[in-house]
Amino acid sequence: MCVGVPMQVVEINYPSGIAAAKGVTREIGLQLLPQDQVKIGDHVIVHVGFAIEKIDKKMADEIWEALDEVLRLMDEEEEGARGFNRPGND
Repeated sequence: MCVGVPMQVVEINYPSGIAAAKGVTREIGLQLLPQDQVKIGDHVIVHVGFAIEKIDKKMADEIWEALDEVLRLMDEEEEGARGFNRPGND
């Protein structure tokens, strides 16, 4: 499965830049977006290290809400699987 995550551009040295999300910063490639359309503070979707689309903050927040929910459900499922495999749960 491929996942692009929303990040906020915090530094630009075109064709690369630095983006941040949830306390994590990463160097990203910006060359897939026109140089004059990306500014510090913009939100972008980052996939395999490249900004592939510019989005607004509202969309970035909505995507993070959905991703957080998926991760929460995965954690619950993993916890349930661990409990099922404990001795005495036959």
